[in-house]
Amino acid sequence: MTALGSYETIDVAVEGGVATVTLDRPERMNAFDPVMVAEFARLWPAVRNEDDVRVVVLRAAGDRAFCAGMDVKASWDGTQNPWARQDPGRALSPKWGHQVWKPLVCAVQGMAAGGAFYWLNEADLILASDDASFFDPHVSFGMAAAPGPIGLSRRIGLSAVLEMTLLGKDRRIDAARALQLGLVTEVVADGLWERADRIAHAIAAHDPLAVQGSVRAVWEGLDQPRTTALDRSLGYSQLAAAHAVAPTHPKGTA
Repeated sequence: MTALGSYETIDVAVEGGVATVTLDRPERMNAFDPVMVAEFARLWPAVRNEDDVRVVVLRAAGDRAFCAGMDVKASWDGTQNPWARQDPGRALSPKWGHQVWKPLVCAVQGMAAGGAFYWLNEADLILASDDASFFDPHVSFGMAAAPGPIGLSRRIGLSAVLEMTLLGKDRRIDAARALQLGLVTEVVADGLWERADRIAHAIAAHDPLAVQGSVRAVWEGLDQPRTTALDRSLGYSQLAAAHAVAPTHPKGTA
């Protein structure tokens, strides 16, 4: 057990200010089930409140997939009242669901499909292996795609979002195209996990309040008109400076 607790569907390790979270359902291509959703609902508040955690790396076990989205073969119990249903993405999402402003670095190998975008759309940096592919199969199975494309439209152009959304499983964006679109930060030919770890530790070496204030300013600015965001921006800097914490985890460079 770590300071963040113990879990069944994810593996969590903390070292040098970095929490490394590994999706651990490779037999189901790391698709999330109700257990994983509940575990992320516990994990994100623990990450938010644990000062020894400054950065999170999210990765996945196995070679086939980062995450295939929702596990449709799992037992999803719940109310039949459509107005009372909750989107599982709120529990999975660090920023939307839990106000976690510690940087999230995603390391993506293989397929990243559908519900995987609950994490990817809120990642601050996305590293991809050269065999990674990104797609949203919802319309191919007669379901409307909504949260994924809405979040993705904050990251890449509308035309690319609609292409992925409307073509479903027939349009897979490979790593090179994802880099071109700005969906991923970097394509890594070899040593994906090591590269993600190195970048995360480089971020963790900086003042944590300055880093978190920067993350929050950028993401909250996306939901505001430009002038409003700029008018509020000084407050983030002043608050972080007033409560500055000296870096204590220097480790290498990115």
